[in-house]
Amino acid sequence: MDDSELLTAADVQLMQSLAQRVTAVRPDLVNSDASYGELAWIWGKGHARAGESWLRRLWFSGADLVAWGWARLPHRARRSDGSVADVTSACLVYQVHPGHRELVDEVIGWYDAVAPGVERTVVPAAGDEFALTRWAAHGYHTDPDSLGDTGSWTQLNVRDLDVLEQPVLPDGFRFRTADEAGPRAAVQAHVDAWAPTTYTAEAYEGVRRTPPYRGDLHLLVEASDGTMAASTIMWLDEANRTAEFEPVGTHPDYRRLGLGRAMLLHGMHLAREAGAGHMTVACLGAPGHPEARGLYYGVGFRPFTRDEPLINTGA
Repeated sequence: MDDSELLTAADVQLMQSLAQRVTAVRPDLVNSDASYGELAWIWGKGHARAGESWLRRLWFSGADLVAWGWARLPHRARRSDGSVADVTSACLVYQVHPGHRELVDEVIGWYDAVAPGVERTVVPAAGDEFALTRWAAHGYHTDPDSLGDTGSWTQLNVRDLDVLEQPVLPDGFRFRTADEAGPRAAVQAHVDAWAPTTYTAEAYEGVRRTPPYRGDLHLLVEASDGTMAASTIMWLDEANRTAEFEPVGTHPDYRRLGLGRAMLLHGMHLAREAGAGHMTVACLGAPGHPEARGLYYGVGFRPFTRDEPLINTGA
């Protein structure tokens, strides 16, 4: 029976719970879009504008959620600069508990059924050999856009929080939290760093309402003229004593000043005080995307896992 429905906030909390359980036993199987924090970030910022194109299916074993699929179907997206992008392909985020891996075939069959005749993409974890075999059997192959020095694949980086450097900001800058600076400043910091973007005040309200968002773990760096020059959100997974940076961005006029490094170090101190024992952050992993990767390596992160972008051209 197909129980496909539009994705809801309650569904996301169930999905986050499964992400926590998988993280506890096989963290290498959690791909970049299915982590506890990433689910909150994507749902929170996007459901108001794109939620009508988000379908989900849930699989249970008794009362426990053991697998889910989140299909993002073709839609139209409006950016902060007024431009409009037509998204003509479908994208799947999914997770299957390793104790129920036989459900991967059901997830694939469901995805093919709800997005027929269009290009379909998915990003399983590269270390999930069983899943990769099953996707290949259903006609999915490596996405050409992920190949070469500028490929689009994502790697997850990790570090322990036992020993941390002290952050040092340049003169004239100071750390703030979103609780202190307020919603308008938090939104503008993101828009400045990522323009053009679909992020709005409405998107931020969605983020704020999504567990486990905390305004005291949403960091900003303020310049002397009041500009919010950099920002990041930390998502604390108390069950696994881990926290995730997502997103991380710096205003174009304030890059190469050491703000990102200082912000990440300060954030890790705050995450440790909140109970985290280690930290994660994702970035593009191909050789042609060295900037973010170099920043993260410079504050002690090391690669842990990566995703494997796959595509089916719609047959």
